[in-house]
Order: sequence, then structure tokens, then C-alpha cells
Amino acid sequence: MIKKIIGTIVISLVLALLFYLFLYPADYKVTFEAKALPGTINQSLKAWNNEIQGEIISQNGFEDIEQTIKFKDSTHLYKWNFDVINDSTSTVKVSIKDKDHSVMNRIKKPFSEIPMALQASKTVNDFYKFLNEHLETIKITFDGESELKSTYCAYVPLKGKQSDKAKGMMQNYSLLASVMASNKVELNGPPFVEITHWDIENDSIDYNFCFPIKRSDKLPEHNLIKYKRVFAKKALKATYNGNYITSDRAWYTLIKKAKDLNKEIELTPVEYFYNNPNFGGDALKWKSEIFMPIKNSTSDTPNISS
Repeated sequence: MIKKIIGTIVISLVLALLFYLFLYPADYKVTFEAKALPGTINQSLKAWNNEIQGEIISQNGFEDIEQTIKFKDSTHLYKWNFDVINDSTSTVKVSIKDKDHSVMNRIKKPFSEIPMALQASKTVNDFYKFLNEHLETIKITFDGESELKSTYCAYVPLKGKQSDKAKGMMQNYSLLASVMASNKVELNGPPFVEITHWDIENDSIDYNFCFPIKRSDKLPEHNLIKYKRVFAKKALKATYNGNYITSDRAWYTLIKKAKDLNKEIELTPVEYFYNNPNFGGDALKWKSEIFMPIKNSTSDTPNISS
């Protein structure tokens, strides 16, 4: 009986050791809190990844990202997980594994501090600083349920990465402005972007960059410019202050609020811009209004002819 107990204990210890050495998913773990929602952390991590020349190898929604970073003679695998705590805070959990020296790290770990842990701690801290610096440059205010008003517009259809949305706007601002002005087309509000398709997994969007205009029978013809009516619709609204490159951070606030309010939304945000980025200035003073349409909703506002 005693031999049986000892045998069971030995087998359990061996299995535990084998699991620790070969199957446990991390050599080192880091956890911290961030004053942001998972979507914002997700996009910030990708921006930081580009700066350090890492590689995003997979993601699952907004909350899980796998990344590899090369350090001299080894490649480290970072598994990031973001969990919402409240409207403005998330827990960030990072599991790090040295793909080339994992077993040796785990053998040394109980007896001494492994160099990989020092590198991992520094790397996560670098991202933490990068994220906080970004958060200091933006402000998002949830305004509640609102309305997208009906408008007629001239627009240029575009597609690309979320992070390139502002570039697409700036490249086509002068085109729309000059064609409308030279043909004496009367503008009818600030320019806006209408997202028509959002591929979350690949961070890509199809979108229209639009100038609201007064409808006319003599609108100028141009091979890049099209015309359409955007119809009135109920939506959740947020106000974003900051560089328009990262105005999509407000999308994640609206998605979170929709879930809290049990509102079913269309992931086709519309953004109205009240400043011209070409003029520069303090980006925190730039204003945009972000709308996330509510599904199967129409506005009581009648269509207008302009």
C-alpha cells in the first residue's frame, strides 16, 4: 500500500514536471491595468508593434493577440489578453515564452532570475508607456442616443487599413473642396466618413469620404467623385478629441456602451470632422462626432431635398 502511494506521488511529480517543462504556456507572466478599453489597447499594441518591428501572428476579436519579437539569438512569443473592468479600465495579461530556450529557462527559473524575464519586463513596460502616452493625446465622451441626420453628399469611395483612414481623407480633401468650389456647389455641413464595411480581424475598412452639399441639377462630373443621399437613422453618439488618425478609438467606446444598453448596432460608424488636419495645431482641440447606427431603426426626421 505504501509503495502504491509512493508510486502515485512519483508519477504525479514526474507528470507535473513534464507539464511545467514542455506544456505550460508561459516562461514569464505580467499583469497590469490600463485606462482604456480592449479595442483601444489592441490598436495601440499594433501601432507599437510596427515601431519595434515585431510581428502580429494571430488575433481573436479585440481581446486576444499573439505577437513575436526577435531579441538577438531568440524569438519571444507574447500572448496578450485584455479584459474589461469598467467603462474606462481593462486588465492586461501577458504570457511570454522564449521559443528557442524555453526548457532551459524553466529549469533555471526556480534557482535564479532568468535574463529573459528582465527583457520581458522591460518590453511590457515599454508598451505600457507607449499606451499611456497615446491616451494622454485623446479624449472620448459618450453622448448617449442621438440621430444621424439625412444629407446629400459628394463622396470618394476608399478602402484600406483603419490606421490609414485619415491619410485617405487628407489625400482627397483638396480634390473634393476644389471641384465643389470651382463649380459653385454649396456645402451643407462638415465633411464626414461613412464606414461601409469593417473587417475587424484584418483592421481594414471600406469607407466613403463625404462632403455634404446642397443638391443641384448641375453637379460636376468627375471620374473619382460620386453622389448619394445618406438617410436619417438613430445611433449611439460619442465626441472624440484628438488626432483623426485614431478617431476609431471612439468606436470601441460605442460598442461597449451598446452592450451595456442592450442595443443592437451596425458596425458601420459615421464620423463628422470639425477641424481641417492640414492646418495642424493642438490635436486635443480637434473635434469629431462619432455615430454608431442602431440596427433596424429609422429617424422621425423627414427626408429633405437638399
